[in-house]
Amino acid sequence: MEPEELVSLRDALLRARATGTRSVDYDGKRVTYATDAEMATALADLERRINASTRPRPGAVRFTTSKGV
Repeated sequence: MEPEELVSLRDALLRARATGTRSVDYDGKRVTYATDAEMATALADLERRINASTRPRPGAVRFTTSKGV
């Protein structure tokens, strides 16, 4: 998923949690959470995915060796 899509999912979940709603609709699908703890876990997962997708990836690593001569 793209970072923008993850952010929109997170925002929808935060909005639902703040209003006390246990269901979230996205892309024509509905997800219903049984408890607030499930919603918190889903939010934490989305935050982790957002952070991982926006973090710059490491560049190439170049090794140089010599015989010490």
